[in-house]
Amino acid sequence: MARPGVYAILPGPGGLLLTHQSQPTPEFQLPGGGVDAGEQPLHALHREVREETGWRIARPRRLGVFRRFTFMPEYDIWAEKICTIYVAHPVRQDGPPTEPGHAACWMNARDAALALGNPGDRHFVSKLLGLV
Repeated sequence: MARPGVYAILPGPGGLLLTHQSQPTPEFQLPGGGVDAGEQPLHALHREVREETGWRIARPRRLGVFRRFTFMPEYDIWAEKICTIYVAHPVRQDGPPTEPGHAACWMNARDAALALGNPGDRHFVSKLLGLV
């Protein structure tokens, strides 16, 4: 099953704004997620970032796409995730994340390039930083 998703690299004065997902396996991630049926990708990007970090973003710019195969326990399926990566600017925190099990965190960009939970996220952050 193909599952399109959108994810944001969010640089700011505190490094990169990430989300830490505690379940099912704790990991740092780029904020983002699935594009719902009938939803425009940029709308999904704004919604997902707000749900997972509590922040609003501005000026998203598409960087590229990668795909990965992963088990999605919330749906009990294996999926081919089509991950579109954007860079955007965090502009205002409205409150805490509303997505259960997520916490917003700032991390030094170089540390984030190593700590992110999947190779595609790490690649795009490293590329943006000029590390590859």
